[in-house]
Amino acid sequence: MTEPTAEETGVVLRRTPQQARSKARLARVLKAAERVLVAEGVQALTTTRVAAEAKVSVGSLYQYLPDRDAIIDALAATYFSRLEEVMDDLVRTAAAEHWDDPVGVLIDGFAALYRAEHGFRALWFGNGLTDRTREADREHKRRMADGVRRTLLALGVVGDTEALGRACQAAVLAADALAQEAFRRDPEGDTALLDEAKLMLRGYLAAITEHHGTA
Repeated sequence: MTEPTAEETGVVLRRTPQQARSKARLARVLKAAERVLVAEGVQALTTTRVAAEAKVSVGSLYQYLPDRDAIIDALAATYFSRLEEVMDDLVRTAAAEHWDDPVGVLIDGFAALYRAEHGFRALWFGNGLTDRTREADREHKRRMADGVRRTLLALGVVGDTEALGRACQAAVLAADALAQEAFRRDPEGDTALLDEAKLMLRGYLAAITEHHGTA
């Protein structure tokens, strides 16, 4: 998977880099910020610490990310973009394949990403989320819910209704809460809790299919 650009992730920057060299520097800064986040936690994400890790001047960093909140917002936007890319890939796969257990496929796919994204877990389980990041998370969950809706439509198990959209939002909120708790308990994801999430959501999917089945 290629690293998304600031424009693709929706990162809000003080200044948007235009030249390839500046974009590469910003990507290096965000990678450095992620290393600091994973190793030292959210509170270590100062401009001074991140600039030192990235081997750039504080003034250079400040052009794009003037404070800790901006760094957190930028990292969160990058993680949201990665999750949404995985969802888009799953939608495309669903259109080409028949899944006997779509709930299992979706939960296993995102559990694998949780395991791989140490920075995402460090950010979400820390105490430094900003108001902008929380609002971005709400928008992110709406896009993920739409991805679930598109997946079910691609599998041909439901018809497209307004109620289906609400049901998918509820499913995403429930799955997200359970996944976070599973990874709080165990860095690899508490298997028993993830299995319970699958059981619950399979029942919910059966109810959705019954009430919003294809015409």
